[in-house]
Amino acid sequence: MLVCSVVLLVAVAAVRISSRSGLPSLLLYLGIGIAIGQDGFFDVKFDNAELTQVIGYAALVVILAEGGLGTKWKEVKPALPAAAVLSTVGVGISVGVTASAAHYLVGLDWRQALIIGAVVSSTDAAAVFSVLRRVPLPSRITGVLEAESGFNDAPVVILVVAFSTAGPVEHWYVLVGEIALELAIGAAIGLAVGWLGSFGLRHVALPASGLYPIAVMAIAVTAYAAGAMAHGSGFLAVYLAAMVLGNSKLPHWPATRGFADGLGWLAQIGMFVLLGLLVTPHDLVDDFWPAVVVGLVLTAVARPLSVFISLAPFRLPRREKALMSWAGLRGAVPIILATIPMVSGIEGSTRVFNIVFVLVIVYTLIQGPTLPWLAKALKIAEDPSETADLGIESAPLERLRGHLLSVAVPGKSKMHGVEVAELRLPAGAAVTLVVRDEKSFVPAPSTVLRRGDELLVVATDPVRDATEARLRAVGEGGKLAGWLGTDGVDRRNSGSGEVPHLAKLAKRLGMSDDDRRGERAGGRRPHR
Repeated sequence: MLVCSVVLLVAVAAVRISSRSGLPSLLLYLGIGIAIGQDGFFDVKFDNAELTQVIGYAALVVILAEGGLGTKWKEVKPALPAAAVLSTVGVGISVGVTASAAHYLVGLDWRQALIIGAVVSSTDAAAVFSVLRRVPLPSRITGVLEAESGFNDAPVVILVVAFSTAGPVEHWYVLVGEIALELAIGAAIGLAVGWLGSFGLRHVALPASGLYPIAVMAIAVTAYAAGAMAHGSGFLAVYLAAMVLGNSKLPHWPATRGFADGLGWLAQIGMFVLLGLLVTPHDLVDDFWPAVVVGLVLTAVARPLSVFISLAPFRLPRREKALMSWAGLRGAVPIILATIPMVSGIEGSTRVFNIVFVLVIVYTLIQGPTLPWLAKALKIAEDPSETADLGIESAPLERLRGHLLSVAVPGKSKMHGVEVAELRLPAGAAVTLVVRDEKSFVPAPSTVLRRGDELLVVATDPVRDATEARLRAVGEGGKLAGWLGTDGVDRRNSGSGEVPHLAKLAKRLGMSDDDRRGERAGGRRPHR
């Protein structure tokens, strides 16, 4: 009990150190596990690879769910084709190059070399999410890298299991078919479970707000279980289900995100500490230089080749491809996958585990802290305060049949300089409070909104979606959003002369054609 308490206290301090130093937290948690394990201060002996694998899979499900909940569909959608190719074709290239290096340069037999090539070809979701979200990169880059880390676990797991099976390895085309089938099944189940879960949470009021975070995580875990039972990719299913939930405007969203974030940290701490316990430090000495050689080929040759070849059809700038090559972060996932041959009893599996362990530590220690520097050197890094995405959070007012919307006005938002009256919110919605410079006040119709403001908007249930759509439109198009559309493209001369976005919004509010023509001419909408 005392050891567990000390571990938790040190782990909390490690979170703070990690956030300040830029080091991925996995290194600190692995260090905690090594310190209390064999050759450490407490000399705790632990060698159960099967238990480590089971707990590692469970922790990875939670981490993928937390990552999916924080993934913005608007950023990931354009990156999906590139991420899909990078997590399939790119994995194949990386496995071939890395396995060749492990065989010819280190002297491993082909089975061991292929296992190492497959294991380290998977980027780690926890490492990618924790590091990239502290680096202000363009959304097209973070979208590709985050989606890749969520997608590439499935093909890598299939390859590692195939290479770790006793007997001859199946033909390559059989493995490709299995990978495609499992990805398709996992994607279909993940999207279906996510949509059904979000529909239920939006239309069924739970008796307590604290149940919403639990329900969201339960739905995400259900997606993993359903995907695995259907012989699909459970990891892809949980990531996609969580992404659907995270982009569905669920009630009590801030509490849900906080709960998921806390669970994600707990899963990382437990998983990395357990992996640190599993390793025997004095056994790593002999495998240090082989790990460095394999890691050097992986980082300097295999990863860049996989990125540049896979993304060639997408015509991305070379400097962005160079950054993606360096941002292929490894973490706990490769170490967990390295336990599969140990459980299967493959000859030399302990050495494979040691090489992977050293490789992950050494190259994460190099890549993580240097990633922000490289982004600045390539002139890719952005100002983190200059975001144009309007943050809107919603909490249902069930007894009043309404919603309370919390709206944050970011740096580049075109809502800056717009008067409250110029928001032109639908009837049934009103700005009730503005928080500016840590002071709150009730706004007048002529109050001018500024960057950094937080607005509290009350909307009745029928106009909740229309209110949020209007706020986002003003955030992207300014006070003329009704004329220019949310993307800033002038549509006044198209078709009937009416803005499609405004027409749909007016229809939802029950406005007649005469009402809309009067509003376009400058008149006010009549009160009903």
